[in-house]
Amino acid sequence: MSTATNKQVVLKDYVSGFPKESDFDLTTNTVEFRVPGGSNSVLVKNLYLSCDPYMRLRMGKPDPSTAALAQAYAPGQPIFGYGVSRVIESGHPDYKKGDLLWGIVGWEEYSVITPMTHMHFKIQHTDVPLSYYTGLLGMPGMTAYAGFYEVCSPKKGETVYVSAASGAVGQLVGQFAKMMGCYVVGSAGSKEKVDLLKTKFGFDDAFNYKEEQDLTAALKRCFPTGIDIYFENVGGKMLDAVLLNMNPLGRIAVCGMISQYNLENQEGVHNLSNIIYKRIRIQGFVVLDFYDKYSKFLEFVLPCIKEGKITYVEDVVDGLEKGPEALVGLFHGKNVGKQVVVIARE
Repeated sequence: MSTATNKQVVLKDYVSGFPKESDFDLTTNTVEFRVPGGSNSVLVKNLYLSCDPYMRLRMGKPDPSTAALAQAYAPGQPIFGYGVSRVIESGHPDYKKGDLLWGIVGWEEYSVITPMTHMHFKIQHTDVPLSYYTGLLGMPGMTAYAGFYEVCSPKKGETVYVSAASGAVGQLVGQFAKMMGCYVVGSAGSKEKVDLLKTKFGFDDAFNYKEEQDLTAALKRCFPTGIDIYFENVGGKMLDAVLLNMNPLGRIAVCGMISQYNLENQEGVHNLSNIIYKRIRIQGFVVLDFYDKYSKFLEFVLPCIKEGKITYVEDVVDGLEKGPEALVGLFHGKNVGKQVVVIARE
């Protein structure tokens, strides 16, 4: 077969406010099963796609302040993100037909990519679920690892708070912290997610932020001696409440701010003077800066998976046509665990 139809998820126009399923179109084109002679291109069949909060930043009009890290999607073109794929044809010396890889691909059944260092990674370990490379063994896993161990500088016995704790990154940060001997509390937006944190991921405590009238009081209840480390995923009012509960010399790793991504005017933070007197270190980080440690990360995490020390929960939908609904659902907290779109299981 020299050609095949190729379903794609296309962004209709730039998005403001919360994204909707109607912001996307499902279109079809034709793909040739060959790569241009002499090129480094690789034709891949996409198996799993990753839904991630940062993708919201790419849906808006291009913003010079975020352009370097969040290249805007082009209206009328397929959106793109992290995925797991199998090589169909290759002009690249490092990839051959049948190889598996994870990295940036289009939201489509087939993509033509030019593999780049720290953008695409050949999959060597196939004795774990391939979908894990959209999460635990991919970008979110590396984010949790780098953010916690490299940015937070944790020590045994410290108190750790994780917001959006049942998501792709948060569920891992909590488990890494428990493995270090820390006291860990997480927050999430439903009873089901809170139960998951306590019963499946081993958090010491957890609360539903939607049921708390006073976030500052909720954190004081959970951390009577204060917070040493905050892994920040939500921003806004939660960050304000955390600053009042941080301990001297505390560390805040700013991974994301999902509460702010859909707002025209982002909320201000009012308790910033605490940073001075408590000598709090707040550090934003981007996983791209840490991919040079990916092999070290795998050496650490693969044995943890095989020994049952790490649990990972995925929320899986089948079919590219379900992709927009799954992606939009992230911003309404509909996913329980890592949101994955299955295009083809093999």
